[in-house]
Amino acid sequence: MPLDETHDPSHASWVDSANATDADFPIQNLPFGVFRPGPGEAWRTGVAIGDRILDLARARASGGLDAAADCEGDSLNGFMSRGPAAWSALRLALSRGLRRGSGCETPWRDALVPAAQAEVRLPARIGDYTDFYASIHHATTVGRFMRPDNPLMPNYKWMPIAYHGRASTVVASGHAFPRPCGQIKGADFPEPAFGPSRRLDYELELGFFVGPGNAMGSRIAIGDAERHIFGMCLVNDWSARDIQGWEYQPLGPFLGKSFATSVSPWVVTLDALAPFRTGWTRPAGDPAPLAYLDDPANRAAGAIDISIEAWLDTQAMRQAGVAAARLTRSSFRHSYWTIAQMIVHHTANGCALNPGDLLGTGTQSGPTAAEAGSLLELSEAGRRDIALPMGQVRRFLEDGDQVILRAYCERDGARRIGFGECVGKVLPAN
Repeated sequence: MPLDETHDPSHASWVDSANATDADFPIQNLPFGVFRPGPGEAWRTGVAIGDRILDLARARASGGLDAAADCEGDSLNGFMSRGPAAWSALRLALSRGLRRGSGCETPWRDALVPAAQAEVRLPARIGDYTDFYASIHHATTVGRFMRPDNPLMPNYKWMPIAYHGRASTVVASGHAFPRPCGQIKGADFPEPAFGPSRRLDYELELGFFVGPGNAMGSRIAIGDAERHIFGMCLVNDWSARDIQGWEYQPLGPFLGKSFATSVSPWVVTLDALAPFRTGWTRPAGDPAPLAYLDDPANRAAGAIDISIEAWLDTQAMRQAGVAAARLTRSSFRHSYWTIAQMIVHHTANGCALNPGDLLGTGTQSGPTAAEAGSLLELSEAGRRDIALPMGQVRRFLEDGDQVILRAYCERDGARRIGFGECVGKVLPAN
């Protein structure tokens, strides 16, 4: 994706909060989401700018935003289906209208809503949700717990591995959910028992939304793949490791995964991420991808350098006024598979994708122990305590724990952009 005037780091906005150096949503970002200004009001589409949300319908009614005609209503599905030309046109119009000195400042000011007062929800109606397993570092570490001598399955380096999740339990950031119950079998017990999970975990992930889909029976080519991807978000695919460990063979994840998946409310477009693209490479000696997964453009700039972090906020810390503790920091540049390769493989058998479908990247762990993207890895499968403020420790999540995911991109010569937060809280089991 080429850079254009919307990426110019010198541009400032007449929305002053967007000009702070650590702002997640400067004028160079302009992520899309769905919100309402208050309870009982209609849901509507908006764009995050600084600490405000621009109501697209109201801005269009004020003039100067004809490109938003396809981006109104209570979800982004229709706009996602329009494709890159429509996405880029609206981004350009928003960038020009929100710049300092723009003639849109006066008419658009009434279309701004304080983000702290707004309610957000999922940015699209998610018809289907698929979660990949694209971090070789996560796959190797987890595999080593079960197969010390052969941690990676033979197919891992040949194709993006994934499972089909439950769209019905994908929820927006801020949602609290009860600890899941299921069958659990300890290694020393002759039969399983039913009860609440005792090894509840988070997963540090990114996700991406499908734009224009593909017809059933057709395939998306690697060179066209990113034309079918609207943008990216944060994903926490909560996992009950003890339920998962007993049920996952022979068919894979089921109740250990399907109880909740949290998603951040703002979708950062691929246009906004263009300055942070980087080359995608394989370690020496690894097999080259098969032809349908390989492309010069994907090798040159298929990876994206997105820093991702997980923070833990316990009930005791909140009561004492102690700030959340960072558990890990990693980067999406370590991913073994790119988003283009993931969507291409998803359709390789003729599977139809639709606008608004969500594809998760899987836990994005890095090459060092400090970059592990789950408690399963950080605690070495529950064998090691993780130290927290106030003398607390964790191996897995406890009731009242709140996990906060954050992500951002930064590099010399570009404006830092962020993804906001993806927050979820664990309640006692029903």
